[in-house]
Amino acid sequence: MGERLTELRTEPFVAEREWAVEGVPVLRAEVRVPQPEPAADKVSRRVHRFYQLQCRSFLRYCERCLLPQAEAEYRAALAASRPLPLFQAELDYLVTYNQGGLWSLYTQTRETLGKSVSLGRRGDTWDLAAGYPVPLKDFFSAGTAWKKRLLVHAEEEIRRRERAGAGRWREDWRRELRRHFNPQNFYLTTEGLAYFWPMYAIAPGPEGVPVFLLPYDGGVTLERGAEQKP
Repeated sequence: MGERLTELRTEPFVAEREWAVEGVPVLRAEVRVPQPEPAADKVSRRVHRFYQLQCRSFLRYCERCLLPQAEAEYRAALAASRPLPLFQAELDYLVTYNQGGLWSLYTQTRETLGKSVSLGRRGDTWDLAAGYPVPLKDFFSAGTAWKKRLLVHAEEEIRRRERAGAGRWREDWRRELRRHFNPQNFYLTTEGLAYFWPMYAIAPGPEGVPVFLLPYDGGVTLERGAEQKP
């Protein structure tokens, strides 16, 4: 048997694409995803395939969904003698935890046209012993009402920020907080478990992606993520 991975060493894999209409660039895409170095074991190879697929999927999305929009904006600007627009699309990542057999990160997309910016975030936490992502519930003791714990903590944090005048929130944020809760939207940090809501779900666009942190002394346990897997 090979030695169990306790951490994962990665380097960024970078890909760039540009699309043009009538010889004029209208859309540029840049991708950075993690690439295990070296990819010498089955877990590293599985991680490599996973993020290569994410890279290809993002580039296909750019071509199929963003390119038609970019071309339409280009032709409208050309007809109106306005400055020609250029769409920018990015996929990047940040490793937030890498120890004890758990490897956690988030990937984030950024779509820009002029002053309009749209962000999308995805969190992944891998059990390096099993070679698969760990579900959120595994980081809480059995029988814990973990969803309620996270929602209550987020609500308390929003109220605290409101009192401090930090950030802006939708008027219906209490309802939308529960409506848009997604147990896949989390990642680990050295300070605690970070979980987030999509852009626009509970706050206006300038606030970006709202993130909350539940400290490890708030009921989160790291051991379960590694020990519950075969």
